[in-house]
Amino acid sequence: MLVATVAAGLFAGAAVYVTVAEHPARVECGPTLAIKEFGPSYRRAAVMQGGLAVIGLVAGVVAWSRGSGAGWLVGGLLLGAMVPFTLVVIMPTNRRLLDRELEGGSGEARDLLRRWGRLHAVRTVTSVGVFVTFVGLCLR
Repeated sequence: MLVATVAAGLFAGAAVYVTVAEHPARVECGPTLAIKEFGPSYRRAAVMQGGLAVIGLVAGVVAWSRGSGAGWLVGGLLLGAMVPFTLVVIMPTNRRLLDRELEGGSGEARDLLRRWGRLHAVRTVTSVGVFVTFVGLCLR
């Protein structure tokens, strides 16, 4: 249970930071610089958040299988669902933002950055919900 809660908390904390601070700051610098910064940031975050989502999934399923309740299963599945959500829903936007042929100052770049922020917010809201649920379950 502790591992699932820590993984969810770290995932949620990173997601909140990106949603509240990093992405708005990136966009505030203008689309050309935002696109340039997106690549290095994305490469680092993808490994970390993907790993945390999988750890949270496995730990939540293990907690549930040991009789800790369905909340652990549901939370683990929701956290784990962030991986396919990213690969299926967000990846087309990521690929275009990483495309070297994308013109940084274009309207398309601005639209892609806005879309990415909205899609990432789904991960933020989901992971915060899972973390709060896991903390609540731990306190029972």
